Amino acid sequence: MGSRYSVQYVPSAQTPQPRQVQAEVENILGELDQQLSLYRGDSEVRRFNELPADSCRVMPPAVLALVQYGQSLSSASEGAYDQTVGPLMDLWGFGPGSRQQQVPRPAVLALTRQRVGYRHLRIDGDQLCKDAAVAVDLNSVAAGYAVERIGARLQAMGVGSYLAEATGELKAVGRKPDGSAWQVSVQAPRADDPHASRVLGIDGYGVSTSAEHTHYFVHEGRHYSHLLDARTGAPISHDLASVTVIHPSALSADGLSTLLMILGPEQGWEYAQGHDIAALFVRRDGEVLSSRGTPAFERMAGANVPGK
Repeated sequence: MGSRYSVQYVPSAQTPQPRQVQAEVENILGELDQQLSLYRGDSEVRRFNELPADSCRVMPPAVLALVQYGQSLSSASEGAYDQTVGPLMDLWGFGPGSRQQQVPRPAVLALTRQRVGYRHLRIDGDQLCKDAAVAVDLNSVAAGYAVERIGARLQAMGVGSYLAEATGELKAVGRKPDGSAWQVSVQAPRADDPHASRVLGIDGYGVSTSAEHTHYFVHEGRHYSHLLDARTGAPISHDLASVTVIHPSALSADGLSTLLMILGPEQGWEYAQGHDIAALFVRRDGEVLSSRGTPAFERMAGANVPGK
């Protein structure tokens, strides 16, 4: 996936040796890289993307599961979140097929948008089909899915307490040897302290943060993020700096944090409240950052403060 991973776990008499655990984890990551990567020409997703319109291809369960989940997020966001934005990512300079980061001409943008749209995808049994020449990009949920797969494998090997992380998405289950929960620090700036954070004890939850400043470029004084709103074909333009989501599923935390970032501070907040999502929103007002958590986040944070 062009990134890094880490796994910490509490061993017991029943758990395998660390080398075996590492080998099992890397087998999962290697398999998913072969299936989901946009940076290798022989991946299952790349092969599907190269097909013309009105084509189908038998795909691995992982690809079908992620597309199905992505379709549900696209429908819920009225198309703001869309896993077929690959051509737009390349056009703006954020995708694997990019030549340079740029603000495209309106005519070129309009032409590229014709190759984007989640409604052009459908799942037919074990096949993924498309009625237009769309390209699938699963990067917004691949890491969360990988963490879920790693966690399931660890538990199958007898590991009952672990903290697994891939490309920044993580999940913590169980307790450390001293009986305390795994601790996760979440950025929560205040007007009087832009570097403030909140430390939570996590057991049985995935944690994901989506941020506009992780990949961007500046053109003529304007900031362009890698997060695109498929409804406009352009990078997000609101003042939301990041969203952190805590969810029992690392996959859901990964997808929802991206969804809420794209929707923005008002629409995203309404969506999170309406779906009882534990989310922390960080907004930017010039150089000043501030944060607030949804009621679900505050309930969870209050019940999972280390030492309580």
